[in-house]
Amino acid sequence: MASKSSEVSLDTPEFAVPSANRVAVNRYVADMMPIPASRMFEIKEALAKYKETAGADAPIYDASQGDGGASLPGVPAHILERAYQLQVEHGTGYDKPYGTDAFRKIAAENYWQLDAATGWGPQNIIFTQGGRDGLQKAYGAMIALGNQQIGDALVVSRVPWVSYNWGPYDVGLNVLRAPGRPEDQWRYTPEGIKACVDYAEREGRKVAGLVITSPDNPTGRTIPLSEQIELARTALEAGYPFVLFDWIYHWVSDGGPNDINEVLNAFSPAERDRLIFLDGITKSLGASNIRSAHLVAGAGFVKYINSRASHGVIPSFYAQAVAMAAYEEGFGKAAAPIISACGESRVVMREVLGASGVDYVLGDGYYAFIDISKYIQAAGMSDGAAVSAWLGQTYGVTVVPGVHFSSAGADWVRFSYALPPEKTRLAVDRFFEGLNSLL
Repeated sequence: MASKSSEVSLDTPEFAVPSANRVAVNRYVADMMPIPASRMFEIKEALAKYKETAGADAPIYDASQGDGGASLPGVPAHILERAYQLQVEHGTGYDKPYGTDAFRKIAAENYWQLDAATGWGPQNIIFTQGGRDGLQKAYGAMIALGNQQIGDALVVSRVPWVSYNWGPYDVGLNVLRAPGRPEDQWRYTPEGIKACVDYAEREGRKVAGLVITSPDNPTGRTIPLSEQIELARTALEAGYPFVLFDWIYHWVSDGGPNDINEVLNAFSPAERDRLIFLDGITKSLGASNIRSAHLVAGAGFVKYINSRASHGVIPSFYAQAVAMAAYEEGFGKAAAPIISACGESRVVMREVLGASGVDYVLGDGYYAFIDISKYIQAAGMSDGAAVSAWLGQTYGVTVVPGVHFSSAGADWVRFSYALPPEKTRLAVDRFFEGLNSLL
């Protein structure tokens, strides 16, 4: 008897999925703006030009980066060695798309200490190959499990991390910057969150989700957990399918890390399934090139990502092992070299900025956001990018122009203090020496 498969001619093409399930023809990609590459390399070029004139041995101050693995001690050697031991014991075979059960367990129990009353545990964790990988996977799940349509709006702050402008756009979401003003540190308000829903609807779109970052990149703004909960509740009640908490910097703070259980317990079980948390060791452990992060989310959300990851990026075990080794030791202890150095540098920044006479935002994390509008005007320059380039070439100190994040930050710059405190003082003094020469 002929098999069912023989009913289809092997001499004609065949789609992998039935007609009703095929991706509709859509040329939206033809109308997209080109996604620009990072401009960080341009910033580094300014330092090279400075050395051409000041001499190869001239001191330079890179206050543009957020890489504790480059400017601070990075991952302690004994953590890397323990991770290597774990790798040897584990072997080099394929792992699950979500990572390993061992990582899930230690992250849920040792690191987050998830409250059993929330119903969340290891099954709510999926490892990702760095923060950007986690975010891209989260965006895809937001689209598929939310409104199920391309072109909706992902709401971010008025001056967002540059990759929040382009990462969501790459997968078919339009980034919508919420209302926000400099005198309020560009923070969200409940009214602004609701206004984004109305604005999207007038454009014929829906909102796909809200991103809350604290401590924030680029501003350094820190939002109390009670306020984060209020904003998330406002978003869910206004019809946002999901709220994503980006907590990648939360250990590098004066007040200590955010308590995930406080957030989860503030919502009903159904509401919890609409919350997503991103965390990792990139910033707090200085593990930028380890590429180690994870998402904590509703079980259905994790299951969706896991299914698709089985055909995409399956994370490396060593990246998990570094995090596991740090969680075993106690993360606060493992990350102490970076946490303490940034805390000491933050004291320096508060002292210098407090006496500078300029407006600034300085919460936690790695960054201060500084208003340099009076220097821009005095120099007759266009925006912070022009002043930043001049500072790098003339004074050997680099910062990131706020205009790289959005036009709302055109008169501001991001100053990174992910440096030893003595280097921070030299860098910020040199920064103001250059600025004051323009007056």
